[in-house]
Amino acid sequence: MPKRQPAKIKALQQTIKVARAAISTKHWNEARYALSRARALTNALPANLTVQEREQLSALRKKYAARNTPAAKNAKQAKATPAKRPGGKKAAPKKSAAKSAAQQSKPTPVRELGDRFISRASLGYGSKDGPNGSRAR
Repeated sequence: MPKRQPAKIKALQQTIKVARAAISTKHWNEARYALSRARALTNALPANLTVQEREQLSALRKKYAARNTPAAKNAKQAKATPAKRPGGKKAAPKKSAAKSAAQQSKPTPVRELGDRFISRASLGYGSKDGPNGSRAR
């Protein structure tokens, strides 16, 4: 924690920004740490210098506390449903499942390599006597 008051105020403002960003991105552990650090900084400063910061912190604490409430879950679900477009436009018709299944069932073409013989002698397994590079036994 900084020793001088202007540095403490600046650190408090930065911590509020970090807490706000953490809450908006739902990084709850980071938000909890930032709020506790901000509380320590506000306790170290006189109340008449940090009126705005205290108001911001109380609003952030309310947002943090409401993260798992039923009201927050209902708001999240309400945002998830898309709004209907004005004018009654319909979405494009989807392709049938039978056509897409027929397209996916095609096997990928296999590259034809032809009849190739490996020279075992060149690999160090035997002499070049036989047709495949192996000796007759």
